[in-house]
Amino acid sequence: MKLELSIHASKLKNVAGIGKGTSDPFAVITEVATANGQTPKVIGKTEVIKNTLSPQWVKTFPIDYELGTPKKIAISIFDEVRKGSNKSMGSAVFDVGEILGARGNVKAKQCKGGTLFAHIRKSQGSGMLRLKMYGVKLKNVEGFMKKSDPFFELSRRADSAGGLTWDNIYRSKDVRDNLNPVWEEAVVELSTLCDGDQDKPILVSIYDFESSGKHVPMGQFETSVKGLVNAASTNTMITLKKKGKETGKIGVKKAQITGVEDVTSQMANAKVSSSTPAPVAAAPAAPAAFNPAAAYQPAAVVAPAAFVPSAPAPPQKPTFIDYVSGGCELNVCVAIDYTGSNGDPRRPGTLHYFHRDGQLNDYEKAIHSIVHILSKYDTDCNFPVWGFGAKYGGIVRHLFQCGPTPEMHGVQGVIDAYRQTFQTGLIMSGPTVFTEVIQTAAAKAASSQEQAQRQGKQAYTILLILTDGAVSDVNATAACLNQVSDAPLSVVIVGVGNADFSSMRFLDDNSHIGGKRDIAQFVQFNQHSSNSIALSSETLQEIPDQLVGYFQSKGIPPLPPVNRSDHEVMVEPEEEIDLNINFGSGGEDEEIVVSGGVFDKSMKW
Repeated sequence: MKLELSIHASKLKNVAGIGKGTSDPFAVITEVATANGQTPKVIGKTEVIKNTLSPQWVKTFPIDYELGTPKKIAISIFDEVRKGSNKSMGSAVFDVGEILGARGNVKAKQCKGGTLFAHIRKSQGSGMLRLKMYGVKLKNVEGFMKKSDPFFELSRRADSAGGLTWDNIYRSKDVRDNLNPVWEEAVVELSTLCDGDQDKPILVSIYDFESSGKHVPMGQFETSVKGLVNAASTNTMITLKKKGKETGKIGVKKAQITGVEDVTSQMANAKVSSSTPAPVAAAPAAPAAFNPAAAYQPAAVVAPAAFVPSAPAPPQKPTFIDYVSGGCELNVCVAIDYTGSNGDPRRPGTLHYFHRDGQLNDYEKAIHSIVHILSKYDTDCNFPVWGFGAKYGGIVRHLFQCGPTPEMHGVQGVIDAYRQTFQTGLIMSGPTVFTEVIQTAAAKAASSQEQAQRQGKQAYTILLILTDGAVSDVNATAACLNQVSDAPLSVVIVGVGNADFSSMRFLDDNSHIGGKRDIAQFVQFNQHSSNSIALSSETLQEIPDQLVGYFQSKGIPPLPPVNRSDHEVMVEPEEEIDLNINFGSGGEDEEIVVSGGVFDKSMKW
């Protein structure tokens, strides 16, 4: 999954020092280590924002993410000190999965008295826009005997559940004391600016820079990437307006798109004969100094050309991120094998044996690894825990409740329910049958989605089955999976131990015979027993496509992205991190050396 991270902060602690004004914060984004042998990796650095304790950084950062693979991001904030060492203003670590699972895809953490916010959105589209603009006779807003210091911002339109908003994604440098500014060339990713849609509206805003951070609006206009390209190619001036009144003109000297090739250009290239001699380029003349005021000439009146509409781009297929961003909730059910083939749990070496030194057995490792990932997408983190394959009152039960309540809270609650079941007087028996478990999970999944739809929401369920051996009736199990494939459900089966699991792989490969949805995934625990990340990644890799496949088969589109204001986001306590980040004396693109990292060693694998 291609994602984009954006950050901002509020009410940071001023570390500039007495008599030195307000801090000039910037942030460094680092992907921290989540496993032995990994090293931290610096993703990038924001721009510096002068004299503010509530910076709204506009630079975004690309992130690759895969459901099931933990990814943590450290954000370290510093006060830029031109002559001396930068001063720390705080830091925090965010889990990418937790941000995606949070309402509005945003998380917040305390940061030395202030608050740091991290937001993630889907990245789509490709290519870059190289943009060079200039202003002509901008209206001065600086005051008597002074001139404005103009800069421009580019904002993308965000269609969220709260309505249409504009998100700032680029800010230029200011041009001092100039009402005819020529700004430096901007290079912006189309995925960030317009989701790769060159017709999507964008907002260009001009401001007068103020060292206090309270920049004064000078005007704005709405356009698109195609509009900018057209303005550059036709030398068309764009009118800048503020409160409906003209405040100057904006010219586009360059608007070049790279990294994208459309069908039209491909056809044009195909028509060029290889036998055609290449034109001989004339020797380049020395460029004359550019004067925006002199360059501006009123456009001549010409006969309008007939409009030729371009073919509409095919609609993009929704993704897992689209549904999660719209608030789709993942519900998790856990089913555990208590058949006698697991061995006597009181004897070391058996699959259900509880180690006295706190080491987890294989069942507990699988629960911790997989449920921990999925819990980030479940708001209440309450999970039904079921057992199968044991006798109660002399009757073999293929479905019974584990734990004192129908649902247990959190990963530890699931493990507690698993352990407590051995104290309920059960007799580990057989055979291995989990069709009742699948049918119950499917009914619960359908009910949850129906209830969510009545509330204008969406829900999807994942059933995790942990078993030590093959099912007794493979055909009946395959038929059951086909029967429930119309439900909003994925079934993940983890084989624990050294049994012959060939029939379980048959379920994985053949559960969607007859055009039914593929809802089953089988993974053998022993193949990943030494690596929890590999286990969760392999186990959960098919779920995003299965979720999208279900909703698309029902004609259910993603809900609009949830939009939350800062005061609606729960702020989590800060945590200490030490990444030993060293800075050189270069600019924003300087190399940053990192050592250290974060690795969770709380689990004894």
